[in-house]
Amino acid sequence: MSEITPAEDPQATLLRLRASIDNIDAALVYMLAERFRATQQVGLLKATHAMPASDPYREEQQVARLRALAEAAHLDPEFAEKWFNFVVAEVIRHHEAFKSTAADA
Repeated sequence: MSEITPAEDPQATLLRLRASIDNIDAALVYMLAERFRATQQVGLLKATHAMPASDPYREEQQVARLRALAEAAHLDPEFAEKWFNFVVAEVIRHHEAFKSTAADA
């Protein structure tokens, strides 16, 4: 991303920055969709083999790893952890639904 220069038109700068943000948002949505496709497969595997929907040890490891990545990327580690916890809660909800479906079958 290019830096803002004092001579640059503020409206043009705003539009350029927003276009970049829109591209990033689109990439994030597609990455989340891919992530959830993978976690759905995990959920099906866990349901099929009567494994627990949640894995606290794995989650703890992931939090530590993501916090370190966030620090390296100059992103607030607290934010990265909150994001991860939000996503994991949704993943576990999906896994529980798979487990219920498997139990009904």
